[in-house]
Amino acid sequence: MFLIVGLGNPGKEYKNTRHNIGFDAIDAIAKKYKIEVNRIKFKGVYGETFIEGEKVIILKPSTYMNLSGESIRAVMDFYKVKHENILVIYDDISLEVGRLRIRDKGSAGGHNGIKNIISNMGTEEFARIKIGVGQPKGDLVNYVLGTVAKKERKILDEVLEVVVSATEAIIKEDVKEAMNKYNSLNLNKIV
Repeated sequence: MFLIVGLGNPGKEYKNTRHNIGFDAIDAIAKKYKIEVNRIKFKGVYGETFIEGEKVIILKPSTYMNLSGESIRAVMDFYKVKHENILVIYDDISLEVGRLRIRDKGSAGGHNGIKNIISNMGTEEFARIKIGVGQPKGDLVNYVLGTVAKKERKILDEVLEVVVSATEAIIKEDVKEAMNKYNSLNLNKIV
């Protein structure tokens, strides 16, 4: 069994913000596999399906970004999901828009949501897909919680399609294969 988690903040005011790109990734997976993400439990909203023959739970924590680990821990405990079968998808300001980076483990890198997940899971060993949202030119909080411009949104939508394929590759093959295949892609078409 796999648990795929997209990080974001609940509420309409956070929709279409850079910080909610993880939620957007869950929506893209749900759309492709026709999954209803409407079950409320585990401090989040989730749905279930099969991808590449594996049972998969897709989850959007409702705890707000900085407490995401509480929701993930609740699913882990209930379904007995191993940390090596967890994939977390989230925004990364150190990557330019149009880039993604897959990792099989690592530190929080300053991301408070990941910091809370590591704390709740008790390990840094879980797969992640980091989606580049670019460096802020001003205040960090205003930037990540700011609305994505149309030009940027188009690129991010293309990245989300790749994220769906990368997620499938992680489930079907493994994280290392997905890293080799997708980490060098750059979909940035801003001139």
